[in-house]
Amino acid sequence: MSPRVTVEQRGHVLLIGVNRPEKRNAWDRRTIEEVGLAYDRLAEDPEARVAVVYGHGDHFSAGLDLADVWPAIQDEGPGTLSGGGSYDPFGLWKPPVPKPVVLAVQGIAFTLSIELALASDIVVGANDVRFRQLEIGRGIMPFGGATVRATTQLGWGNAMRFLLTGEEFGADEAHRIGLVQEVVEPGRQLDRAIELAEVIAAQAPLGVQASLANARVVQRRENEQAAAEHLREALPGILASEDAAEGLQSFVERRPARFTGR
Repeated sequence: MSPRVTVEQRGHVLLIGVNRPEKRNAWDRRTIEEVGLAYDRLAEDPEARVAVVYGHGDHFSAGLDLADVWPAIQDEGPGTLSGGGSYDPFGLWKPPVPKPVVLAVQGIAFTLSIELALASDIVVGANDVRFRQLEIGRGIMPFGGATVRATTQLGWGNAMRFLLTGEEFGADEAHRIGLVQEVVEPGRQLDRAIELAEVIAAQAPLGVQASLANARVVQRRENEQAAAEHLREALPGILASEDAAEGLQSFVERRPARFTGR
């Protein structure tokens, strides 16, 4: 059985690749677990100084594999998204990994892709990338950090524009609002992310990690934790609603959802 996630050490750069291209790299529970273990390796291996996270194939990720993950989220809560490791790739339900992460995105980059971008430190996007935060169209709400971070990192109006409409936006808009730091030709995004990671890896590791930790003190202090706790309390009622059931059913049946507000 092929791994859901490939992990390759290249010098001091750890390459973490989501490897489910036949499903547009949708994350099921196994993918979540393997990504979490890869982040643990990044944190614990002194030879790994920085990670590059990417998706194999034409797309970064279509988001969660709802049919597989939905029951676990209902039973265990939103922390399911962090996996079973010591560090949360989304930096919300467990401590964030203490080393830098460079993200390379292309093609479809929906829902958790945006949230992983917000949790990463540098994002390189191909100019064909398509972002979309779909949760409200499924009768639920984002729970990987979009509602917690987008307003402070991207600005209130920029965040509300994609959080409340669920509309798609591309590389130019993502670059304008600061979700993506560089836009390159398709097929070039991984190489450019590795180039940036190698520059970071050549710097003093203790200085890099201390700089990252100090920057996070400002960005992710108590307000983010308060928002995470509110999300933890709000999500169960949303997941148990008739609208959430309709959202999942409409997804399965590939039709527009008909919401009632119940």
